[in-house]
Amino acid sequence: MIGTLIVMGDGEASLRLEDVTSALETTLTALRAVGADLTYRVGGTSAALLQGVRLPAGDVDLLAARREDVDTVAAALSSFPCLYAASWLPETSQYFARYEVNGVVVEISTVEQEVDSDGMECVGRGPWQHYVLITCGSYRVPVVRLELRLATELLRDRPDRYEPLLDHMAAQGFDADLLDRAMTARGLPVERQRLVHERLAPSSPRSR
Repeated sequence: MIGTLIVMGDGEASLRLEDVTSALETTLTALRAVGADLTYRVGGTSAALLQGVRLPAGDVDLLAARREDVDTVAAALSSFPCLYAASWLPETSQYFARYEVNGVVVEISTVEQEVDSDGMECVGRGPWQHYVLITCGSYRVPVVRLELRLATELLRDRPDRYEPLLDHMAAQGFDADLLDRAMTARGLPVERQRLVHERLAPSSPRSR
């Protein structure tokens, strides 16, 4: 089935939840078929979509622990269109590959940068420590926590992404300490952090 795109208000095409789950299921089934058992996380906008946030999502981002894992996924997806062969990207310190799975772009990469904080979405220990398991067909998929994603979108100043995240977290709750560490790790100005706290004040911070 080819993924159907929805056009958001700003004219940008966005995946539906079923497009993301279809691409993930197919990718994980391909990995299972070759007996692969690797450590990974789902990050990016698709991670937020999987957690119930309605926001623009253009692809599926898989964070791998090792370069060998990227190669393993690439081999498992070899029957699908390869959009970017597994390669080292020195400018971003990533070992990266891109495939098209069921009409959805799936990107797999390492991010090889050393940081002390646990508040980064793709770097350091943050994504490996702070995640939730989301049911995706017959799989339980490890998805990076929204607090880390929100800090990324605030840094990028993309209100079409961070506004839905703020609305969702205000309604569903969030980990205030983790969010503070994430915003600090991203170097967000104190004024921006204060605005975030004001937006989330009506909700009840909690650990998830």
